Amino acid sequence: MDGKTQLGDFLRTRRSRLRPEDVGVPTYGERRRVPGLRREELALLAGVSTSYYTRLEQGQSPSASPEVLDAIAGALRLDESERRYLHDLARAGRRRTPGRRPAPERVPEATRQLLDVLGHVPALVLGRRTDVLAWNRPGHALFAGHLDFAAPGLPAQRPNMARLVFLDGHVRDLYADWPGKARAVVGNLRVVAARHPEDAALHALLGELSAKSAEFASMWADHRVRACTGDTYEMRHPLVGPLTVTQQTLSSGRGPSVVVATTEADSPSRTALALLAQATGDDAARADRSSVRGQRARLRVDGD
Repeated sequence: MDGKTQLGDFLRTRRSRLRPEDVGVPTYGERRRVPGLRREELALLAGVSTSYYTRLEQGQSPSASPEVLDAIAGALRLDESERRYLHDLARAGRRRTPGRRPAPERVPEATRQLLDVLGHVPALVLGRRTDVLAWNRPGHALFAGHLDFAAPGLPAQRPNMARLVFLDGHVRDLYADWPGKARAVVGNLRVVAARHPEDAALHALLGELSAKSAEFASMWADHRVRACTGDTYEMRHPLVGPLTVTQQTLSSGRGPSVVVATTEADSPSRTALALLAQATGDDAARADRSSVRGQRARLRVDGD
């Protein structure tokens, strides 16, 4: 993934979405051959020369200062997430770090303790590429109960939430507004890709999703940026039926993040989650009893 190319593509898509009337640029009734603002109009709003802005879009001027980038962000009316993304892309364009495959991500002990304390609250631990590093029983049951509960503990079999959202029919059917969930996933991956341009494993994931999902490829080309912090989703769970959950991402800014799903107090959705937690607890208890019986049987055999 070339940072300079990504920067130019991002600027062009954002410029094409701004109408002259949105930013007070007069058109005098003329017919325009391009959607959105022209380069010279955007450059004027940002206070830079047209030739400089053109070179920036074409990837020929990767050394833009933070002040210039902020001026362009203001002219494009970028929100805070998009502004940070613009700066990340510019830094990526200046770096020449070759792609490398980083070491597998691990769950810190403090994060495991948090997962245990959450108890009946559905929760999972995500790596920066949305790999599921761990989940509690309710989190597994809510988001991917059709998968092996032990899968996150095996690096070669770890589920990946972006892959599940786009390529797994079960997870896709969970969301009443699947396109909204999918756009949130893509927007967050764009933030991560700009922040970690050297991550070869991330590049491989993006390439796989683009090849296997035309919807992902289209959304990725749209260049929308969105940091996932909290969203409310209508879900259609196969065991407990429809429910509305708020998915919140808890992150210290370093290492994996914890995603929790909560519901309104005294709501049907809270009742549905309680039923799911009860069913999950019953299944876990049966699994534990089965494991104990198996251990006892092996002990008897060994004793003989």
